[in-house]
Amino acid sequence: MRSECVGIINLDDRKDVTMNQLTNVRPIGSLPIAGRYRVIDFSLSNMVNSGINNVGIFAKEKYRSLTDHIGSGKEWDLSRKTGGLFIFSPENTKDRNKYPYRSGDIYNILANIDYIEKCEEEYILIAPSYMVANIDYTKLIEYHKESDNDITILYKNIDNADSDFLETSTLNIEGDKVVNIGTNLGTLKNANVSMETYIMKRTDFINAIYKCVSEGTHSYIEDFIAESVNKLKIGAYEYKGYLKCINSIKSYYSMKDELLQEDIAEELLYSDRKIFTKEQNQSPTVYSDSANVENSFVATGCVIEGTVKNSIIFRKVHVKEGAVIENSIVMQNCIVERDAQLENVIFDKNVYISEGKKLSGDIEYPVVIGKNTTI
Repeated sequence: MRSECVGIINLDDRKDVTMNQLTNVRPIGSLPIAGRYRVIDFSLSNMVNSGINNVGIFAKEKYRSLTDHIGSGKEWDLSRKTGGLFIFSPENTKDRNKYPYRSGDIYNILANIDYIEKCEEEYILIAPSYMVANIDYTKLIEYHKESDNDITILYKNIDNADSDFLETSTLNIEGDKVVNIGTNLGTLKNANVSMETYIMKRTDFINAIYKCVSEGTHSYIEDFIAESVNKLKIGAYEYKGYLKCINSIKSYYSMKDELLQEDIAEELLYSDRKIFTKEQNQSPTVYSDSANVENSFVATGCVIEGTVKNSIIFRKVHVKEGAVIENSIVMQNCIVERDAQLENVIFDKNVYISEGKKLSGDIEYPVVIGKNTTI
């Protein structure tokens, strides 16, 4: 049965999140996470698990790795004759070329707005790719339908706003109505952070895009909504589960420790709402007699002969005898030679660490090594 809601995953973040070597070659949505997933897997899976089977991903740039990861969308059951998965680029489209000097998600969506116009669903749900959570959107959709809201925003009340979710939008709420939208500057501990997930009628969304472009008032959906709080009825729906905002090296690295907590891993990865990802059939990981693994997440296809503590090890990593990895994230296809000592590091894919090498970062500021690097 076709859903009454079309899903949009918006990869054009106005905050222009950059994570140095990790996002130089990929959008943040295709950043590897949790040993075997990509960040976008969570937004995609949340939509599919909520019955949304028509999903458009509006990319901005550097999305080759994203298309390679998602493919036809069959792992998410989105390879369909009707609806399914679509990836859009603003590049070289007629509407985008009319505004070569304008940037922002409104103009990126305008470039392929015919997709949204042809959809038959009554509602549209827009979500970012860099908020990691396991969410049942059906409750949000039902709440919005039963309310008289023009727009409903998903939010979470947090008590660590002074150290996390920096630069994200915050909501000033009276009852369940949004009366203002601000920015988390990290000066307060408590805040209602916007999850940048919005639901509204599809036709209202299309009209808003055309209005913003025609009047030249806004380049970002977020700005349009913020400016409309006194003109439209904008409601707020609270999400109470685990949420991580991946918008910096520090936040990406700190998620490692959270994933190693059993209750968070259970909620995020092993609940009834499965998180889907690209299948890569691998042999089981081999642990030699010299292996010593403590409080770590080790994916399939690895060979572990050394010591791994408080770390996340992705697929097909080889840790040779005598090597020690602590408090680190090591992505796919890395090789750590004998007697190497690594602490507080993040390795992108295909990194080679030679015998006896020592690398140590700060627990707040880890050493980050880019893809295809030999040290």
